[in-house]
Amino acid sequence: MRKTDGLFKLIGLCLLAGVLVAGILFPVVGAAGVASNQASETVEKTSTDLADIPPPLVTTVTDSGGKPIATLYDQYRIPVAADQINEATKWALVSVEDKRFYEHHGVDWQGTLRAAVSNGAGGDTQGASTLTQQYVKNYLINVVYRGDKTGQEKAQEQSLARKLKEARIAINLETKLSKQQILAGYLNIVEFSRQIYGIGAAAHAYFNTTPEALTVPQAALLAGLVNNPINNDPWKHPDKATARRNLVMDRMVDNKKLAKADADRFKATPLGVVPDAPAKPASNCTGAGTENGFFCQYVEDYLIKAGFTKDDLYTGGYTIKTTLDEKANHEAKVSAETQVSKTQKNVANTLSLVRPGKDRHEVVALAANRDYGIDADAGQTTYALPSGVFNTTGAGSSYKIFTTAATLDKGIAGIYSNIPVGDSYTSHVFTGSQPHCPATGAPNTRWYCVSNASKSSPATSTLQMALATSPNTAFVALEDQLGSTAPGIDMAIRLGMRETMASNTGGGAVNPNDPKKNESQAQAYGPKGKNPGTGAFTLGFSPTSGLELGNVAATLLSGGVWCPPTPLASVTDRNGKPAPVKEAKCEQVVPEGLANTMVVGMSKDDQPGGTSYKAANAANWNRPLLGKTGTTQTNGSATFVAGTPQMAGAAMVFRTDGGGGLCYRGVGDVATTGCENMFGGTTPAQTWFGAMTNIMADQPIADLPQPDPKYMGGSQ
Repeated sequence: MRKTDGLFKLIGLCLLAGVLVAGILFPVVGAAGVASNQASETVEKTSTDLADIPPPLVTTVTDSGGKPIATLYDQYRIPVAADQINEATKWALVSVEDKRFYEHHGVDWQGTLRAAVSNGAGGDTQGASTLTQQYVKNYLINVVYRGDKTGQEKAQEQSLARKLKEARIAINLETKLSKQQILAGYLNIVEFSRQIYGIGAAAHAYFNTTPEALTVPQAALLAGLVNNPINNDPWKHPDKATARRNLVMDRMVDNKKLAKADADRFKATPLGVVPDAPAKPASNCTGAGTENGFFCQYVEDYLIKAGFTKDDLYTGGYTIKTTLDEKANHEAKVSAETQVSKTQKNVANTLSLVRPGKDRHEVVALAANRDYGIDADAGQTTYALPSGVFNTTGAGSSYKIFTTAATLDKGIAGIYSNIPVGDSYTSHVFTGSQPHCPATGAPNTRWYCVSNASKSSPATSTLQMALATSPNTAFVALEDQLGSTAPGIDMAIRLGMRETMASNTGGGAVNPNDPKKNESQAQAYGPKGKNPGTGAFTLGFSPTSGLELGNVAATLLSGGVWCPPTPLASVTDRNGKPAPVKEAKCEQVVPEGLANTMVVGMSKDDQPGGTSYKAANAANWNRPLLGKTGTTQTNGSATFVAGTPQMAGAAMVFRTDGGGGLCYRGVGDVATTGCENMFGGTTPAQTWFGAMTNIMADQPIADLPQPDPKYMGGSQ
């Protein structure tokens, strides 16, 4: 290279360094002109973003007593104050990343000019970033531009323009924050790999300790990770992690913060991290475990429907105190699993329990025979089986509740009124395609005909006894008197089947853009023009949410007051202040007298002749209750909805993947082949009584309400 070339390059590098220094100093010394003002505004805005955009924190979900059951997070972070970080950790970080940290004002001029000269000479773009600059970069990457790949790329691109902006923001920050605040801020933001962010989470995950208690070699290991956490992962690359840890301790010796003899002794010690993998909690509802996971999932789904975003839930640092009663949930789980094996393929047995009330309907248990989790081979699932509309086969005769309530509401009959029953019935209001129906005069049309499972039904029965014995004929006849399915569907919605009836006929969300799935169940099965609707609605063939069915019982036991089945006791934000949640308001959906009379009308199911009598008797049940069983036509699903004044709920057994009927061969022996003999009075009723007998053991026996003469009819 000619001397003149070297001279010109040296001059160029000096000019480059001068421009860089002038640019960095700009916010401090000031400038004039529009360009200068715009630059200052950009720096100030970014600095403001660092202060105004809080870091992602862990959301904690607790049971009704405040015991944590799960954590939801995108970044596992446990914030700590500066005085909660020991000196070993601070000096380990400063020694390896920025030994002049306490001397500069955000930018290390010596290192920056050295990097500028190297970069300008055509070498690799060097960093020379101070901890303050690294704090800015990490905050932009891990907080401001979290989830924004373009923003993250710009925040770490290897260019002088980016370094200039970063340096100016760093200088700005140093005028607002103390060195200890900056150091603590950096240690709370930086990533330590595997979704672990900040020294608080790292100390716990790597060593099961706190930042205050970290030893020198532990602090050195963590300080060494921030440069390249993936490359220095102590579980995957223990040799690299050890070398990096030892280098940090050498730097501490150079910085006169560690004696050489101590460093040599520490280097001989093992890494000491927890075995196998970081000790961090699960980042979603799987952390609630196989029993409580379904409840946690409902909490998440409920809050998202209430207006929270999933990202907000997983980064907001909320404390969500739920209404989960772990004892009740455990009893529900044990009972559900006792009746149906957790590994039985294509069979779910669920139990949802709700506490009645005129101000709130608190969900206390959501259980299934299946475990909550991601191991499908072990029978686990993360589908919200108890709460979602996953029983696509239907709830069977439990839907007769809605026909009965509509009948009382319209004054057609009372609970003590005698109604026609018989072994078969032919409807002249609804039409169907059953081959045993006699043809009408209209071409290709047949009347809707139904029969009962029992072939010895009485000619008449009181409506109360019909609810207990559940003849299909009686309730299709009541639908005829109502004139259409509209009153029954309306009653179902009013009493609580809101998401159920709003879902499509497959149980999924209605999609207006899909012509095949643009109708809700209420639209599909209700009147269309002069069509009276689908007469089989009262026989409960449509997809159903077990939780909503249980909440129907809670509504009746609350004097006709519907409230959303809430899993929330309270929600507080990261600062401990109440977070607003948009929950539906409670509504008086039917007259209190009608609700009370319905409760009495459904009070004979567990008595001799009732469909759940055998299960109740086996459980030594001795409390007044509201109850109704249900079985679908092919025995592919069955239900039992029931309640006492203190607790209501619904048990459902169904084929999760559809198909034919279910074979009941005894307690714990339910299969999908061999027979089709499942009924609401077997597995579902046994599940409900099995759990509730233990749950209610220490509760006083409560009487049912008195019926209202307006809805009684006949005579007692």
